[in-house]
Amino acid sequence: MAYITLNKNNFFHNLDIIAKLTCTKDKIALVLKDNAYGHGLLEIAQMAKEYGITKVVVRSYDEAKQVQSYFKYILVLADTPTISNSKFHFTINDIKQIEKFPKDTKVELKVNTAMNRNGIEMDELSLAFELIKKQQLQLEAIFTHHSSADEENKYYDLQNSNFQEIKKKAIELAKKYDFPTLGFHSANSAALFREKSCGEDMARVGIAAYGCLELADNKMQKELQPILSVYAKKLSCRILKSGECVGYSATFRSQTQCVISNYDFGYGDGFLRACSNRYSTPKNIKIAGRISMDNSSFITDEEELLIFDDARVAAKMAGTISYEMLTSLKANLKRSIT
Repeated sequence: MAYITLNKNNFFHNLDIIAKLTCTKDKIALVLKDNAYGHGLLEIAQMAKEYGITKVVVRSYDEAKQVQSYFKYILVLADTPTISNSKFHFTINDIKQIEKFPKDTKVELKVNTAMNRNGIEMDELSLAFELIKKQQLQLEAIFTHHSSADEENKYYDLQNSNFQEIKKKAIELAKKYDFPTLGFHSANSAALFREKSCGEDMARVGIAAYGCLELADNKMQKELQPILSVYAKKLSCRILKSGECVGYSATFRSQTQCVISNYDFGYGDGFLRACSNRYSTPKNIKIAGRISMDNSSFITDEEELLIFDDARVAAKMAGTISYEMLTSLKANLKRSIT
């Protein structure tokens, strides 16, 4: 079966670069949501703990439970607990959500600063503090998320300006409602590398840690190294005569006699079907025909094939982004640390 390798040296190298920007490992909140961007939740958690990471960000309560023994702080982005947990911090994404949290739950209030996705509205801040106090929740931090930190447009500056306004109001409200240790964070990977420093309590770092951040004209970003490689094993091999076709709908027709091998990696495993008829491996071995559920064919007779070792390059051939290329990789693929 196809499998994945994770390069620990590259991962630690990336974290070293990130730690230089944050000035301390303690400010790195490693994003582990969606199976650690397809890399493997427990595999990345194991390496992160070894490196000295103490804070992580996950999507769900289930993910948090799986890694709770590895870290001191876990921020859950999109779930509502039924009982409080001293280690878990839960995100308030909507003003109506506050009443659903159990007493004493540690919460972090997300504010919409112009992305218009999750978070309370800026003019709801005072009401949110009032409701959080009434519900007897432990408010730990205020945060926001950037929509365009990796692009040159007005929204990055606008969101920064809005969040500065939120900080000032939140500090006043924290005194009024007796929340003495209120933290703030807004930086994702792109924002951290763009600013080249972290003046807040932490930075939520995902794609940069995995070596696939894409930020134009950023020297430090170019030093990042992808950590994930995908390999497939040969299932069968045949000689294709000139004019013969391969795969569903016969979309590949051989112009000359060639060797075609079939490999155990298809869209059911996370190999995007958009790569059909247009994909080449890092060794420039070309795909032949359409990717099917469990198989893909290439013009080669190699026993084992490196499908990709840089999701950024592979994503361009699929017409997508590295995030989708990585998170599409199914959890049942074996992952090993090298």
